Amino acid sequence: MSDGTATQTTDLDVRLEKHRVELTGYCYRMLGSSFEAEDAVQDTMVRAWRSYDKFEGRSSLRSWLYRIATNVCLDMLTAGNKRARPMDLTESTPLAQAALSPRPDNTWLEPMPDSRVLPTTDDPAEAAVAKESVRLAFMAALQQLPPKQRAVLILREVLAWKANEVAELLGTTVASVNSALQRARATLAEQQQPGAEATVSDPLDDEQRKLLDRYVAAFEGYDMTALTALLHEDAIMTMPPFDLWLTGHDDISGFMTTLGSACEGSRLVPVQVNGLPGFAQYKPDPEAGGYTPWAVQVLEISDGRLTGFHFFLDTKRWFPLFGLPLHLEAETDQVQEGV
Repeated sequence: MSDGTATQTTDLDVRLEKHRVELTGYCYRMLGSSFEAEDAVQDTMVRAWRSYDKFEGRSSLRSWLYRIATNVCLDMLTAGNKRARPMDLTESTPLAQAALSPRPDNTWLEPMPDSRVLPTTDDPAEAAVAKESVRLAFMAALQQLPPKQRAVLILREVLAWKANEVAELLGTTVASVNSALQRARATLAEQQQPGAEATVSDPLDDEQRKLLDRYVAAFEGYDMTALTALLHEDAIMTMPPFDLWLTGHDDISGFMTTLGSACEGSRLVPVQVNGLPGFAQYKPDPEAGGYTPWAVQVLEISDGRLTGFHFFLDTKRWFPLFGLPLHLEAETDQVQEGV
């Protein structure tokens, strides 16, 4: 390889890499899976690299990459699998009937670190829209849309593409894009997604920070009275891969002192996840000492109360994704926040 060719290759790699975070965000919204999104982006980059000599520059490199990424995602969605949350699949279970029944990994809407899907921007309004568009409730709503409607809604409403740009990307007409957008909006308007009312400012305001501080103190102290005081009376708790979900502070606190009692003595490490505040939860490790990973928690807040908290339990997958250690020493009270 000549020096000139090597330089061109390196230059192309740099130009492609500049778009990785925003493309990962797009593919994540399309697919509902952290790992499938990263696979889709990697496939997009490989396809772009291999076919770059055919790129004629009629559109921008960014638009071309989005076209490739869209085709990759639509191919991956032909199986028809819709990622879901527990409350999208079953009715709420009373504590007295609670049973932990797992479902396969590909059932679940997956969490994602903000840093992997939210590009840096100086525009507060743009940042707010981006964060809202990866929240679990919105992600769950997207899963109810047919794939092409999903793509149109994301491109038009989240990424602010013009109708003619989306039409060109999808190889269709402006009228078809506008019709798909209208149908997608109507479908979302008909849905009552739990968690959709979550209101989290960016950055967190004083009241929200104080609420989270109280939550950490209550959870680490396993003080159910203090925790109950922070929960909305209709708060929801989920624990994928289990399809069980609980409603109401009485059942939630009851679960935590019975089936969930092993969480007593846990330590929480802050993470930024799905545009919401969250924590990596480590519970005591009776065998090795210290603390072992247990869950990535995603919290939903509305009107000064916690309305939802979601425990993603597959720690062997989630903790490396967030750049978190797989063990905490007993004397370690704090650890650097993950990516």
